[in-house]
Amino acid sequence: MLSQKATSINLFSFSTPQMRAFHLSWLAFFVCFFAWFAVAPLMPVIKGEFHLTPDQIANINIAAVGITILVRLIVGPLCDRFGPRRTYTALLALGAIPVMGIAFAQSYMGFLIFRLAIGAIGASFVITQFHTSVMFAPNVVGTANATVGGWGNAGGGVTQSVMPILLAAIVSLGISQSLGWRLAMIVPGVMMLIVAVLYWTLTQDTPEGDIMDLRARGIAIETGKKGGWDVFRQASANFRVWVLALCYAASFGIELFIHNVAASYYVDKFGLTLANAGFAAGSFGLLALFARALGGLTSDRIARGWGLQGRTLLLVGFLACEGLGLLAFSTMTSVGWAIGAMLVFGLFTHMSCGAIYALVPFVDRKALGGVTGIVGAGGNVGGVAAGFLLKGVGGLPQALFIMGCCVIVAALCAVTIRFSVKHRDTEKALYDEAVARRLMLQNTGIAVASPA
Repeated sequence: MLSQKATSINLFSFSTPQMRAFHLSWLAFFVCFFAWFAVAPLMPVIKGEFHLTPDQIANINIAAVGITILVRLIVGPLCDRFGPRRTYTALLALGAIPVMGIAFAQSYMGFLIFRLAIGAIGASFVITQFHTSVMFAPNVVGTANATVGGWGNAGGGVTQSVMPILLAAIVSLGISQSLGWRLAMIVPGVMMLIVAVLYWTLTQDTPEGDIMDLRARGIAIETGKKGGWDVFRQASANFRVWVLALCYAASFGIELFIHNVAASYYVDKFGLTLANAGFAAGSFGLLALFARALGGLTSDRIARGWGLQGRTLLLVGFLACEGLGLLAFSTMTSVGWAIGAMLVFGLFTHMSCGAIYALVPFVDRKALGGVTGIVGAGGNVGGVAAGFLLKGVGGLPQALFIMGCCVIVAALCAVTIRFSVKHRDTEKALYDEAVARRLMLQNTGIAVASPA
């Protein structure tokens, strides 16, 4: 299948199935991430309407990422079985229901249930990473995975800034804040439905076509002949998968936590307005526009000379810097220094995420859906654990300090990731084959230069 995978990334192309999958997958993830955290920057208004206690707010934050753990474990094997096109379209269409439904919540319990259901769309990340992993060759797959993941994650930053502005625009029309935030939540739900139609219409599962059709015709699928739970069981037996899941808990889990609490933190601790707090919190998410891609790109470059172990050592370094930055952020007492420290540790957080999913496609090619799902679920486990930690210690600075220590421990655990000589040689041969094919296509004028 390697010969049909894209060996370059032409960002301005929409003509090949690989690049359509690239652009539609990041767009779908962006919309899902936007909708997933659309309610977070509105919480200062919502908590007043429902008279929420700190403990109830913590429960809402945990619910936002809790259900995603289960759904991420499920959608990975579903991608293997039914293909990313069907899986993504279904998730977008069904996920729009609770996103718009939360507008009708009338109590804390109703709001909590809708917030829990909305968390399911966080599983969109797994489908995004699966789709680009089967579309791009080893020499650029790290860059492709990190870029679509980063651009999609940026939805979390955009929503922090846009939703308060959208609410303000609705209120300026003479509508009350109570009705305004509810109307604002309709917008991301509609966006999801539109993208669902685009994904179904414009993408295909693999460079060769539809996964179910290929399997029915007896054509071997690189991600696993049987698909479904067989690949999940195979992935779960690989210790590297669990170490990467821990690393993702220490990176994406922290990112989820910050998205949930940042806006309220800047309002409560530093007295910022809702709009200014949204911009401050949004800057963390917007780092994903380039930082994830930078992590994946660096991993692909390191792999040229150092192979899989080079990718692993790079991840260790990123995680260590993230942990140190998080420790610094936890001690800040002025808003300017707090934002600066947040941007520094946020940079390494996003780069760590990119480096992790630059490794994922190489852990076990025959169980890609299972590997992607388990590692992705690890990120949400980290988000949930961070929520419970905050409830336990009671103060955000203390919780952040402990999280910084945990990230450093995860970096030390990443050192244990090792690959056999046979595994490294096989991947090196595939990498070299992809590079040779890319050069051949460039020499014949078929390929267009890419940034990777």
